[in-house]
Amino acid sequence: MSDKPASFRGGLLAALPIVMGYFPIAFSFGVAATRGGLSQAEAVMLSLVVYAGASQFLALTLFASGAPVLVAAFTLIAMNVRHVLYGPALMKEAGAEGSRRFAWAWAWGLTDEVFGQALGALARGQRFSEAYMFGLGLAAYASWVLGTAVGAFAGGGALDGWPAVSAGLDFMLSALFLALLLSILSRLAMPAIVVAVIATCLGTVFWSATAGILAGMICGALAGMAGGLVRRRG
Repeated sequence: MSDKPASFRGGLLAALPIVMGYFPIAFSFGVAATRGGLSQAEAVMLSLVVYAGASQFLALTLFASGAPVLVAAFTLIAMNVRHVLYGPALMKEAGAEGSRRFAWAWAWGLTDEVFGQALGALARGQRFSEAYMFGLGLAAYASWVLGTAVGAFAGGGALDGWPAVSAGLDFMLSALFLALLLSILSRLAMPAIVVAVIATCLGTVFWSATAGILAGMICGALAGMAGGLVRRRG
């Protein structure tokens, strides 16, 4: 383990893979948002305030399908409630050196990918640093908002002539998170991952994609909690 905590600059540099993944995906979201009827300002504001990646695309789908506001709100909250657990999980991994003085600020940037990168850094022996978390989160957030703005101002037809590029952008968010997941994959996490995958597949096949996502999140979380309790008692 390094004796020197990672710096703000170190967080910015560590965020480069996330930035390179976020910008084109956010560009795609900006294009999709304006195509779906949102103004340029509304598209950018959605990324500024919600900042939820896949949930923002789902929001566009729900709005376009005429889903009631309460149903859309509940679905988006359910999809993102996992973020509440990211901070405590990170602090547990950081141990006694985990400072919480400015957690109210840097915790805003704990997306799936930022959490995965931070957790991976701790797993590799890096000391926890709030400055590092600010750099990591700020770079990711800025790239998402900027990408959305560029896509929104490019207009809803920006990708019409590039179907292969559009299809690739749709997969990039999943690919980015999968790469980060593999970097911290452990034998102990495998049962929860398998349960989450099975629940997601069953929910999608027998109900809907939204139900599959919710089922995977809930079942995976419960399986992880159960595994932790079993290991603690053992």
